[in-house]
Amino acid sequence: MADQTPPVPADALPEGKPGKAALAAWIGSALEYYDFFIYGSAAALIFSKVFFDASDPSTATLQSLATFGVAYAARPVGAFVLGHFGDRFGRRNIMVFTLILMGVSTFLIGCLPTRDQIGGLAPVLLVLMRILQGLSAAGEQASANSMTLEHAPAGRRGYYTSFTLNGTQFGQILATLVFIPIAALPEEQMLTWGWRVPFLLSVVVALVGYVIRRKLEETPAFEREVAAGTVPRMPLALLMRDHWTSVVRVVCAALIATVSTIFTVWALNYATSDEIGLDKAVMLWVSVSANTVALIALPLWAILSDRIGRKPVFLIGAIGSPIMIFVYLAAINSANYPLIFITGILTLGVVYGAANGIWPSLYGEMFTTKVRLSGMAIGTQIGFAIAGFAVASAAGIVSPEGWLGLQGWVGVGIFTAILCAISAIAVATARETYQIPTEHLGQPETRTSVHT
Repeated sequence: MADQTPPVPADALPEGKPGKAALAAWIGSALEYYDFFIYGSAAALIFSKVFFDASDPSTATLQSLATFGVAYAARPVGAFVLGHFGDRFGRRNIMVFTLILMGVSTFLIGCLPTRDQIGGLAPVLLVLMRILQGLSAAGEQASANSMTLEHAPAGRRGYYTSFTLNGTQFGQILATLVFIPIAALPEEQMLTWGWRVPFLLSVVVALVGYVIRRKLEETPAFEREVAAGTVPRMPLALLMRDHWTSVVRVVCAALIATVSTIFTVWALNYATSDEIGLDKAVMLWVSVSANTVALIALPLWAILSDRIGRKPVFLIGAIGSPIMIFVYLAAINSANYPLIFITGILTLGVVYGAANGIWPSLYGEMFTTKVRLSGMAIGTQIGFAIAGFAVASAAGIVSPEGWLGLQGWVGVGIFTAILCAISAIAVATARETYQIPTEHLGQPETRTSVHT
C-alpha cells in the first residue's frame, strides 16, 4: 500500500532555493564524476599494460575493462547503505561524504604501484580503490537529485534536476580533456608517470567540492518531515513494503545507461585497437565534442519534459539511442573520421540526452520524500551495475568465441538494443508524474496537478 501520511500543504513548506541547490549539485557532480570517468579512459587505454599481464593483450584488455565494471557492482551495496542514511539524516550529509570518499580513493589510484613493481597485488589494490569509487558514486546522484527536486518549484522540477546530469557530463568532458595530452605522450612516459597525473589531481577536486557542499541547506521537503516527526527510522523497510514496484521499474529503466558505457569505454577501446587502429587523441575528442553538445541538449530536453511530460521525452532517447549506436559503430568500422564525429555527437550528445537529461526527475517523482533518496539510489545503481558490466560483455561479444551466438560490433549493437528495449518498456508502462505536486509524489491515488 502507498504512504498514507497526510501531506502538508505546499504553502506550508519552507521556501526552496532551487538555483543554489542546482548549482551545488552541478559543481559537485562535475567534480565527483571527473574522478569517476578518468578511470574509464585509463581502463580503455592504459591499465591493461600497467596492471595486467601484457603478454596476453586480449585477456589483459578484458580484465582491465572488467575493473571498470567493478565499481558498478559495488554501487548497489553503497546505494542500500547511503540511501538509508540519506533518507534518515538528510541529503546534504550524503553529498559531502560521497565527494570526500571519491576524492580520496581516486587520489590513491594515482599512488598505486604497478604489476611490474609488486606483481599480482597491484590489480587487487586497483580493484579495491575502484570499489570505493563505486560506493561513493552510489549516493552521489541520488542525493544531488533529491536535493534539487525537493528545492524546485512546481512545474520546473525537470529543468532543475537536469543540472545534476549536466554536471556529470561536464565531469566527463574534463576527464577526457585531461587524458588527451596524456595519450599524446611517448608510450614510455604515459605508462610510467603520465597516467598518474589525472588521478593525483583529484585531491584538489575533493577540497573544492567540500568547501562548496558543506554550506548546503537541507531541502524544504525533508525539513517538513523532520518538523512533523515523520522521518522513518527504517526507510528501507518502508521502501520495500510500499514502493518496491517503483524500485523494480527504475532498475529496468536505468539500463539505458548501457548506451553511455558502450560509447565512452568499449567503443573507445574498439576504435583504438589494432583491428581498427584509429588515433587515440581523435577518439577522445569525439567524446569531448559529444558531451559538450550534451551540456546544451540536457536542459533543453528537461524543459520540454516540464511541458509535455517525462515519458515521451525519455522514450525518444530509449528508442533512438540503440539505433544511433548501430550507426556510430558502423562509422567507427569505416574509419571515416568526419562521419565518426557527426554520428558520435548525435548519439551521445543529442539522442541519448533525451533520456539522460530527464531521468533524475522521472525516477525521483516515483517516490515520496520519506524514501526518495534510497529508492532512486537502489533502483539506479542496480541498473547502472548491469550497464557497467555491459562493457565487459561487449568485449566478450567481439572475441573469437563470441557471446550468445553474437559476434563483432553488430552483436554489440544488438546487445545494447535489447537492454534499451527493456528500459523503454519500463517507462512506457509507468505513470506520468510531471504535473503532480511534490508533496503528493509517490502516492498513486493522487490526481492533483501542479498547473491547476
